[in-house]
Amino acid sequence: MHDEDQIRALVSSWMSATREGDVEAVLRLMTDDVVFLVPGKPPMRRAEFERNAKAQAAGAAPKFDGHSDIQEVKVSGDWAFMWSKLTVVASPRNGGSPSTRSGHTLTVFHKQGGRWLLARDANLLAPAAIDRP
Repeated sequence: MHDEDQIRALVSSWMSATREGDVEAVLRLMTDDVVFLVPGKPPMRRAEFERNAKAQAAGAAPKFDGHSDIQEVKVSGDWAFMWSKLTVVASPRNGGSPSTRSGHTLTVFHKQGGRWLLARDANLLAPAAIDRP
């Protein structure tokens, strides 16, 4: 499988594992020094991501589902980047109304031990128009 195909498969696995609440599977898809950037918040590192994901899996956070529409993947040696249009739906476990966020992401991957892993992710997700008053 070519590098770009491996990266696309990683994204598919990430989305599926997130949907299923499989925290350990998601953690296996990222580097130890991963950094997530989102507007208005400080950078999130692996430990915080893991805490948040485990809280979600335990039922203390909404259930997430989403779709990543990959626009471009570029590979250079052991590094690659991708930008995509991402839509995420958060459904409260108490039956409240789901909220939808969408926007673009820029993701950096690093190949380690022959496997592509997510190393950096910046997303510009905002409430979708359907959720705005």
